[in-house]
Amino acid sequence: MKTAIAFWNILLKDMRNYYLKPPNISWGIIFPFAWMLMFFLKSQTTVDVRGVLPGVMAMSILFGTTSMLAVTITFERRSRSFDRLLLSPVSLTWLMLAKTLGAIIFGIINAFVPVLIALFFIPVSHINWVILILSVIFIAITSTFLGLFIAVSVSEVFEAQTFSNFFRFPMVFLCGLFIPIGQLPIFLRPFSYIIPLTYGADLLKTAINQNGHIALGISLLVLLCLSILLFMISKRNIKKRWIY
Repeated sequence: MKTAIAFWNILLKDMRNYYLKPPNISWGIIFPFAWMLMFFLKSQTTVDVRGVLPGVMAMSILFGTTSMLAVTITFERRSRSFDRLLLSPVSLTWLMLAKTLGAIIFGIINAFVPVLIALFFIPVSHINWVILILSVIFIAITSTFLGLFIAVSVSEVFEAQTFSNFFRFPMVFLCGLFIPIGQLPIFLRPFSYIIPLTYGADLLKTAINQNGHIALGISLLVLLCLSILLFMISKRNIKKRWIY
C-alpha cells in the first residue's frame, strides 16, 4: 500500500509541475507541428497527409518524452529533490517507473494531437487502430527510457537537451520516416536497424498506410528488448553515479 501511495504521489507531482514547462511545450508540441507546416509550405503539390502523419506522430512522441525527462530528472537531481525521493518507501525500480510514467503518458497524448487534426483531412476506415495504439505506446516507452538514459548521464537541463539532440535528429533521418532506409548510403543502414524509432515508425506506417516492411512481431519484440535494456542501463547509472 505504501508503495502504491508513493508511486501515485510521485507521478501526480510530475504531471502537475512539469507537463507545461517551456521545453516540453516547445519541443514536444510546437516543434512537430512546425515541421509539418514546413511540408505544407515547401510542397509544390497537395501534401499527402496520410504519408506525413506517421512522421509527425513519431517526432511528437520522441521530442516530447525526451524533453520531459530532461526537465524532471535533471532539474530534480540538481535541486537534490531526487535524493529525497530515494528515501521514500519505494524501491529504485518503482521510483524510476513512477518518474517515467508521466513522460510516457505525455508522449501518448502528444501522438494523438496530430491524429485528431489529420482526421479532418483523411478517412479513418483504413487505419488499423490496434496496431496504431500499440505502436504509440511502444514508441513512448522506448523514447522515454532513452530520455531517462540521457537524463541520468548529465548534470544540467541544458546539457540534457543538447545531448538529447545528439540522438534525436540522427534518429529522425535514419529511421525511414522521411528517407527510405533502402535509399540511405549502405554504411548508414546498419545504424537504422539498431535505433528503436525505426521499428516504431514502421509500425506506424503499417497501421496508417499499410506499407511497413518489418514484420509486426519483430518490431514489437525489438522495441520490448530495447526498452528493457535502456531501463536497466539507466538504473545501473543511477546506482553507480547517484547512490554509491
